[in-house]
Amino acid sequence: MTGKQDIKVNGRSYKWPDRPVVAVCIDGSEPAYIEEAVKAGMMPWTEKIINGQGSDLRCDCVVPSFTNPNNMSIATGVEPSIHGICGNFYYDAENDREVMMNEPHLLRVGTLFSAFQEAGAKVVIVTAKDKLRKMLGHGLTFGDGSGVCFSSEKADVASLSEHGIEGVVDLVGKEVPSVYSAELSEFIFAAGVKLMDTMRPDIMYLSTTDYIQHKFAPGSAGANAFYAMMDGYFAQLEGLGARIALTADHGMNLKHDVDGDPDVIYLQTELDAMLGVNEARVILPITDPYVVHHGALGSFATVYIKPEHRAKVSAHLQAMEGIESALDNAAGCEKFGLPRDRMGDLIVVSSKNKVLGTTSERHDLSGLDVPLRSHGGISEQCVPLIVSQTVSGLDADKRLRNFDIYNVVLNHAQG
Repeated sequence: MTGKQDIKVNGRSYKWPDRPVVAVCIDGSEPAYIEEAVKAGMMPWTEKIINGQGSDLRCDCVVPSFTNPNNMSIATGVEPSIHGICGNFYYDAENDREVMMNEPHLLRVGTLFSAFQEAGAKVVIVTAKDKLRKMLGHGLTFGDGSGVCFSSEKADVASLSEHGIEGVVDLVGKEVPSVYSAELSEFIFAAGVKLMDTMRPDIMYLSTTDYIQHKFAPGSAGANAFYAMMDGYFAQLEGLGARIALTADHGMNLKHDVDGDPDVIYLQTELDAMLGVNEARVILPITDPYVVHHGALGSFATVYIKPEHRAKVSAHLQAMEGIESALDNAAGCEKFGLPRDRMGDLIVVSSKNKVLGTTSERHDLSGLDVPLRSHGGISEQCVPLIVSQTVSGLDADKRLRNFDIYNVVLNHAQG
């Protein structure tokens, strides 16, 4: 790792790591989760970091505050207007089809992972859900020992040719967990520790699932136990010589009424009543293959609508209780840093405790076994940025983002 040049990716420069660097994206981690777990004495390693050894910062994630756009912002170091991934799901208007944003061909720039590997670094990426794996690993070379990218969801089928590793289950010593479990995330950390010990990568990225955050509030026993588990692995990674940085792809808030029922504005129903059927098309970018714990209900939507209706509908929605913003394409994409050609004519964001749906018939809420907690809006934008060393030289006047994490830990961490 000595004598390497700085790496330039998507207009940003990164110093070569002087020791292994591990960035962790804790899916759905509202800052209060860590604050409450530390207060309860459940995260001794993290408590040590935030109380003097390291840095306890706050930053803003990308809106829509969903998994795919934020993970790919972290992977590329830039916002969705540049890398192109603006949701978990989008409407491909050119081909008139609704599609998942899971495939690398949708990315418009390369990742810092592939740039570091090309320059000679060893890179390891472990993500919980397989929906991110192909995009995070885009551009990596597998089979030569310098690149590994797999999901805990499908760790049992990892191969040298496609993932850069085989025998993951035997290496980790754990069976592949259910996708709807805390153990899916624990598998990531167990794998990360094993790979840090055996492979010693220069750059590691670990990305969890928000299964726990959708079910448990900050400070609850379920949440604290999950954060205690992670804290133990952070300590192990530091013990193996790694520099560690933690952030989140989004926060999480309760989205239910006093009776515990989801507090939903059904936008498609609202617009059909206002304009007539087939006059507007509502797209919910939270939609992905794993909707059991949120029912595809989040706080962000985009609407495709005829030009003559846009001003009237925008004004109508903006005046509705529970709607925080209803912006046209240009204003919304400028405000949130989104690609104009992949968003609708209107961008709609609900308030902190409301979610947006299409019609009640299109949302299967039978899997919700606790009152709804979800995300997607501006209210879930503030997330942690914790580094195991002190940092210096950050521009105090510049807004800090979660996709600055590698810039912070590589360019500004001390010691």
